Amino acid sequence: MMKRSKMVGFVGLALAILFYVTIFMLPAEVEAKSKVVAIEGISYNVKSSLADNLKSLIGKRVYVTLDSGKTFSGFVKEVGNHLMHLEKLDGKDYFDALIRIENISAIDTRFRDFKR
Repeated sequence: MMKRSKMVGFVGLALAILFYVTIFMLPAEVEAKSKVVAIEGISYNVKSSLADNLKSLIGKRVYVTLDSGKTFSGFVKEVGNHLMHLEKLDGKDYFDALIRIENISAIDTRFRDFKR
């Protein structure tokens, strides 16, 4: 009877160690192997207008915040003198938006990514 309880104790200890290694050690190892790298072809130019910055982001995903506080997220398809065409809006399948550039208060986009 004592041998069986020792066996259960060892199995429990082994499972606890395995759980610890899986939960705490492996994610740290994976994180150490990945590094943050810049995405090529994306940059802001503070000496240019907002429209020119948007033109450099054609084909890229951006978040556009309007003066009203509303935010749109999608891909920049085209930028004109006064309007921007934002396609494939997040959360709205099959929808695009036409946004007046003068109503935009901020744009943000992803500049860095993880490389594994």
